Amino acid sequence: MNIDVLTLFPEMFHGVFGQSILKKAAEQEAVKYHVVNFRDFADNKHHTVDDYPYGGGAGMVLKPQPIFDAVEECKKNAKSETSPRVILLCPQGKRHNQMLAEELAKEEHLIFICGHYEGYDERIRQHVVTDEISIGDFVLTGGELGAMVIIDSVVRLLPNVLGKEESHLQDSFSTGLLEHPHYTRPADFRGLKVPEVLTSGNHRLIDEWREKESLKRTYERRPDLLDTYELSKKQQEWLLEFKNEKK
Repeated sequence: MNIDVLTLFPEMFHGVFGQSILKKAAEQEAVKYHVVNFRDFADNKHHTVDDYPYGGGAGMVLKPQPIFDAVEECKKNAKSETSPRVILLCPQGKRHNQMLAEELAKEEHLIFICGHYEGYDERIRQHVVTDEISIGDFVLTGGELGAMVIIDSVVRLLPNVLGKEESHLQDSFSTGLLEHPHYTRPADFRGLKVPEVLTSGNHRLIDEWREKESLKRTYERRPDLLDTYELSKKQQEWLLEFKNEKK
């Protein structure tokens, strides 16, 4: 995968891309990062990338020319067989989630546009961008942090990046439910014991316990996820059990 990031603050990404899983993914050549300062594409002698909005109003708006030219250059350099997804970080965009991360992880080329100031010239949205994505219902000073979050959520899903393919398959939200509790050694820590089923060696019972605990945690913490989740007959019985326990 090729990932291009268009930003006015490229140094913000150096530490993120040079650590942990994101660094490992690059070393394994599962991904190539390219951070672009789109100010370098400004066609005026002062390298300005923003201007006052037509019609007046507070703040400055990013001009279309530097973004158009930077995206075109990224497309040319990547030489991908398929068209890239061009992602605008924007509080008006659709909310990022695990399903979208899994969708983006199948792409060959992603381009992220990180803006600052009041907003973007609308022609950028209409003629350059394929996706507008938000990481939550709040406003940041720029799109850089949002891009980092989305890139992290995508790159960890690339083949072999986490070592074992199944490492992310049971993640919270990947199955539609929150992930079950985890325990490790010692089995008895200050009198706090690991559930016996996990040390039983009976994998059928362990899988059933994990499924039930996953459903319980979802019911207790994110019941809204169950509105669209298709419950099996067994899960329906467990859910009724949880509800009776709360009475």
